[in-house]
Amino acid sequence: MFGPDIERLVGSKRFFIYYMVCVISAAIAQLIVLNAVGNPPVPTVGASGGVFGLLLAFGLAFPRRKLMLLFPPIPMPAWLFVTLYGLLELYLGFSGRDSNVAHFAHLGGMVGGFALILYWRSQHVRR
Repeated sequence: MFGPDIERLVGSKRFFIYYMVCVISAAIAQLIVLNAVGNPPVPTVGASGGVFGLLLAFGLAFPRRKLMLLFPPIPMPAWLFVTLYGLLELYLGFSGRDSNVAHFAHLGGMVGGFALILYWRSQHVRR
């Protein structure tokens, strides 16, 4: 849903780089959090950190675009949806609810994506 718009915006090569950076930063974030709380690393499989990075990019690139949630069916601008979803992941990560989900990996994907966007923007300004 979010990927095609981002790929059209940045191109296929940068899209692939962006997605992979988000996936890798998600894995690193999950390992850091597990280590910080004293838990041994556990196998974590998935690309949800990359999807969360795409979600962040979409919210930054198209902040006013309306998104309709399935439940509850409330239309909201992309920036608000991304912000609320990020805060929900943060809450769920710290509360320990739904502990079989790598909430900090999702946040790590967002952070890695944001860092790469900032880097690309700084390179564009220097030219």
